[in-house]
Amino acid sequence: MPFTYPYPRPALTVDNVVFALRARDLAVLLVRRKNAPFQGDWALPGGFVDEGEPLHAAALRELEEETGISGVTLEQLGAYGDPGRDPRGHTVSVVFYTFVISEPRPAAGDDAADAAWHPLRSLPIAQPSSTRRRRAGDVKLAFDHARIIEEARVRLQERLHTPSLGTVFRLVPTHFTLTELQRVYEAVFGRTLDKRNFRARLLESKAVKALNARKDGRDQLYRWRP
Repeated sequence: MPFTYPYPRPALTVDNVVFALRARDLAVLLVRRKNAPFQGDWALPGGFVDEGEPLHAAALRELEEETGISGVTLEQLGAYGDPGRDPRGHTVSVVFYTFVISEPRPAAGDDAADAAWHPLRSLPIAQPSSTRRRRAGDVKLAFDHARIIEEARVRLQERLHTPSLGTVFRLVPTHFTLTELQRVYEAVFGRTLDKRNFRARLLESKAVKALNARKDGRDQLYRWRP
C-alpha cells in the first residue's frame, strides 16, 4: 500500500429507508435478519460497502439483493456512526431514503430471511399524532433503525413544507388532485386534516396551480408552481 495511517478504520455500510403510501399512514420496507447480530429482528435493507464501490451504487445493490426491488430513486439522508450502534464494532452507515406511491412486492434474498412492508404505527418510533404505548406484537427493530426511520420521516415533512426545494423523487405525481395531495400530507404528518381548511390554506399560499384538465373527467388537476 502506498499510504498507511495510524488510525483505526471503521466498517462502512449503507441502509435504505423506503416509504410507501398506505391509506392515511406510511409503510416502510423492512427485512428480517437471517444472521446475528439481531437475528430474527427487522431492519432496514442494507449491508457492507464493497471496496471501491460508490455509496449510491452500494445502496441500490443491497436494496435489490435483500428485497428484489430495483429502479427506485434514492436521496442521501445522512451518516450514522455513534459508538455502540453495532455490536460487531465501530460501524458507520450512510443512509438513503425514498418515497414510492405504491408498494412494490418484495422478495427476500441474500442474508434477509423475509422482506415486507410495515405500517409506521406498528413500529417502536415516535408517533407525531399522539403518544402511543408499545403493544405486544409490535415490530422489534435492530440497531438504531428506529431513530433513522424517525429522522427520515421528518425529512419527508420538510419536503412537503418546502416543495419548491425539490427532491430527487416525487411525493406526488406530476399532476395531482387536492384529495391525492391531502392523503400524502396526512400520511407523512400522521394526522387527519380538515378538508376545507387544507384546501383553503393550500390555494391561498399559491403553492399549486390549477391545470386545464380533470382526472377521470371529474376532479380538478393541479401541479406545484415552479
